[in-house]
Amino acid sequence: MTINRQWLLAQRPSGMVGPHNFEYVETPIPAPKNDEVLVKNLFLSFDPAQRNWMVDREAYLPPVAIGAPMRAGSVGEVVDSRHADYQVGDLVQTTGYWQDYVVAAPGEGPMGLVKLPPGVSPEMMLSVLGITGLTAYFGLLEVGQPKAGETVLVSGAAGSTGSFVGQIAKLKGCRVVGIAGGPDKCRWLKETAGFDAVIDYKNEDVSEQLARHCPDNWDVFFDNVGGSILEAALDHVNLRARVVLCGSISGYNADTPAPGPANLSNLTINRARMEGFIILDYMPRAMEAIQELMTWVSSGDLIYQVDVQEGFDNIPATLQRLYTGQNLGKQLLKID
Repeated sequence: MTINRQWLLAQRPSGMVGPHNFEYVETPIPAPKNDEVLVKNLFLSFDPAQRNWMVDREAYLPPVAIGAPMRAGSVGEVVDSRHADYQVGDLVQTTGYWQDYVVAAPGEGPMGLVKLPPGVSPEMMLSVLGITGLTAYFGLLEVGQPKAGETVLVSGAAGSTGSFVGQIAKLKGCRVVGIAGGPDKCRWLKETAGFDAVIDYKNEDVSEQLARHCPDNWDVFFDNVGGSILEAALDHVNLRARVVLCGSISGYNADTPAPGPANLSNLTINRARMEGFIILDYMPRAMEAIQELMTWVSSGDLIYQVDVQEGFDNIPATLQRLYTGQNLGKQLLKID
């Protein structure tokens, strides 16, 4: 290949993001300078937060510029190196963007440049050992602070982060209730991921089912959804409970976000805490989590599910799968 295929952000989304928001172009393959490497992307990671990165507003990362390649995490192969610590053929994780080739260097970009440990596949590195696994680990254990015997509630439970949260909570001796959409996802969470109970928000009344499955209310709520799910959960909050605000995917594709929960006073009554969480704050401690996550995966105590689409042409449509509920587990794409 002598060209670098790219998908650029062509227009900021209004409503549901889709292929119409992106433009395909071909550019020359970039060349690395001193202390840089050229990486050929093999797998791309898709995360709900990417929709927020397209909005022109200040956040924990700058918005993707119009006419720039769409930002995404990736695993790729070093094909040219000007850095003594990286050799041609090394598999690395970095911020590769929606393109075939990226020039990367250690310490640059949100992901930096990290070699894959021996025996770790790209799928594993971009799921259980990547941003989603780290988010589940630190968000639950550092912010949620679950204790053995407590009830942990998880929304977006069949997503990659949510499924890890539930399994880690079980490993810490908690009872786990998940909220997911559709019988297939709910069945997978109970039969494979080991959740104690699951609520199908598409076919059941969430508040009624919370009263049934959390008769003594919940102690930790790891929320990936926001909106009406968050409001329903707050009707069943325990004394000194903790809410981890990890995401609000229910409103990511809405031009006008839904009003916030009308029952926030329940937090005051129960002296509960609600705290926002961004994984970038914990990246200096990443190896601490990766080591424990690898131990759990190796022992079979933590399973991970990946949904792998294929083909460079399918990149924009693969992002949309996150917001239509088509994916089960971590959404990835194999470029070629």
